[in-house]
Amino acid sequence: MLIFWMRYAVISDIHGNLHALEVVLGDIATRGVDIILCLGDVVGYGPDPNECIAAIQAQRILTLAGNHDWAVIGRLDLDYFNPLAREAILWTRHVLRPEGRAFLESLPLEHRVGEILAVHGSPRDPIHEYVLDGNTALANFLSHDFQICLIGHSHIPGVFAYMGEERVAFRQLPEGSPFALSPDHRYILNSGSVGQPRDGDPRAAYLIVDTALRSATLIRLEYPFRKTQQKMLKAGLPWPLAERLAYGL
Repeated sequence: MLIFWMRYAVISDIHGNLHALEVVLGDIATRGVDIILCLGDVVGYGPDPNECIAAIQAQRILTLAGNHDWAVIGRLDLDYFNPLAREAILWTRHVLRPEGRAFLESLPLEHRVGEILAVHGSPRDPIHEYVLDGNTALANFLSHDFQICLIGHSHIPGVFAYMGEERVAFRQLPEGSPFALSPDHRYILNSGSVGQPRDGDPRAAYLIVDTALRSATLIRLEYPFRKTQQKMLKAGLPWPLAERLAYGL
């Protein structure tokens, strides 16, 4: 049973994409949420890391650490990343302002309110682990106590439901329609990515989670990705990282 009745906006994986973040925050402002949670990876890949951090700080958004955030401040070995991601991380290190670095260094790994747990990757490993299949989801359901776990990291929105007796089912979240959260089940909800979707849909993604109505709603929004692409190319960031924004890959 969820004790705290709240209406959350859940964002993740902004990745230095200011134009996507601005569109998402503008939409959130119209929806009467109680709190915005950011599940990490504010920076990495994109051309506006300082501006994205400033926007997050301006709204005092509760933000967690992601793997790219850690890599940029030197807490994660760059061998963990592919060559294009490494190049973007090194570029971000070079342009990151001291106040931005201090912000990234301050980020916690998890946040818990009642029976809701929020992390970047997974409860077992908030920085590294991807929850992409039923077996991984089951291991996390069995290892940690939560009713709802909010994650990002994979850039793919969806929901894993645990129905007891070690049974897990994956569902895609319907866009714009509330997905009912049964009190008899436990859930791992992936909010997708604000700044670099990878589910074949280039639109920015985030979740509205309403614990009073027991629902999760996936929101998808168009944003001017070509402006982000132009900034990336002007900054000298790898062309494939810019190109993928057009396809959600």
